[in-house]
Amino acid sequence: MAAPIVHALRSLSRLYRPHSRGLSRLSEPLESGSRRGLFKDVFPAESGPLQLPELLSSGPQTVYCGFDPTADSLHVGNLLAVIGLLHFQRAGHDVIAVVGGATAQIGDPSGRSREREPLSPERVEENVRSIRDSLQRLFSQQEASAGGRVTVLDNAAWYRRRSVVEFLASVGRHFRMGTLLGRHSVQSRLSAPEGMSLAEFTYQVFQAYDFYYLHQKHGCKIQLGGTDQLGNLMSGHDFIQRTTGEAVFGITIPLITSTSGDKLGKTAGNAVWLNRDRTSPFEFYQYFVRQPDGNVERFLKLLTFLPLPEIAHIMDQHAKEPEKRIPHKRLAAEVTKLVHGKEGLESAKRCTRALYHSSIDALAAMSDQELQELFQEAPFFELVLEPGTRVLDACLRASAIPEGPRGFDILSSGGVSFNLMRVTNPDEILVVGQHILSNGLSLIKVGKRNFYIVKWLQL
Repeated sequence: MAAPIVHALRSLSRLYRPHSRGLSRLSEPLESGSRRGLFKDVFPAESGPLQLPELLSSGPQTVYCGFDPTADSLHVGNLLAVIGLLHFQRAGHDVIAVVGGATAQIGDPSGRSREREPLSPERVEENVRSIRDSLQRLFSQQEASAGGRVTVLDNAAWYRRRSVVEFLASVGRHFRMGTLLGRHSVQSRLSAPEGMSLAEFTYQVFQAYDFYYLHQKHGCKIQLGGTDQLGNLMSGHDFIQRTTGEAVFGITIPLITSTSGDKLGKTAGNAVWLNRDRTSPFEFYQYFVRQPDGNVERFLKLLTFLPLPEIAHIMDQHAKEPEKRIPHKRLAAEVTKLVHGKEGLESAKRCTRALYHSSIDALAAMSDQELQELFQEAPFFELVLEPGTRVLDACLRASAIPEGPRGFDILSSGGVSFNLMRVTNPDEILVVGQHILSNGLSLIKVGKRNFYIVKWLQL
């Protein structure tokens, strides 16, 4: 479907050439997204590839995408939806991110073999609050540009005052059972041993109504969704056409998969989270640095805003010097900056230098939080620095070595290091700048894998 989109846009560009550059800028996200592989299909398939570029070129539009608050953080699998919205926002269109505070209590059956475990209203509310904050942070930390407005909404806001009877009477009558039963997400579940609950079956009705509500209140005519959401997009399109007669469109985006082809996400158990308290900037950065060669070019196109010619140049460099892993590092830097901002990227780089390059300067520049993120299993102690404190005293107070001759022997034989430097004299007095970093911290390592973090407090 991407090829017809690009072809239609090229035809339209000739029509709009006499006018201002703004018109081609407004339609650019669709062409650019198609070339990058970000936008997979346009619905309706018959008219969308021609009519959607015309709509975008006619003036700023409103585009929306929904986010499921079944956890307290978004994950890498959600990132393409955010990036899709950002492409439109940067081109001057208004975008709406809808957090499904109401629909999360029903559960989306798309792409699932069994029903979700129900969440309490309190848990959903907490998740909505966290994801709403995350989305606002993601949008606000992007470089300022003359883009469109960004709005983050909770769909519970327009369901709170509606009764089941009133909703079914006014909305449900516009949906046909044959059409709903024919959706792939429904068919696959009906043929499964566990079947499908009525609550799950109605999910597509609620998502369709979300699109209708945003169309009525915000003039929204375009919805983004994963390829597994096509049935829900179709339901929204059909409902709006049936009730208003107006043309609206759906755009599907691909699913990010692991090297084994599994969808990344909560259900698959392989989620890489966007919230720092779930996945640190360092872990996030390293996830992309470690991507296999076969994924890197695709991810550079999908997950960054680098121009395609620049990506081609980066890949040419990689072909000549693969050992430098230039595209992997650039990918990790761009995506970490997008999600965690400039400071998050710097944090990831400091942790990388400290852990893999034994950089004392990087270690000294790290915060308490960064050290604890980097050495997640390491016990953290706050100890008072008393005059004359020895290496042996510090290790014993941090429970890093056993008491008695065995602990003394571990130290004497070089089995302990302070801030990546081996120590062998148990009676050595702690020195600021050597045993204690300028940030007041000591990283004690015993053996190959046992770390202890000490924050020294002054008397």
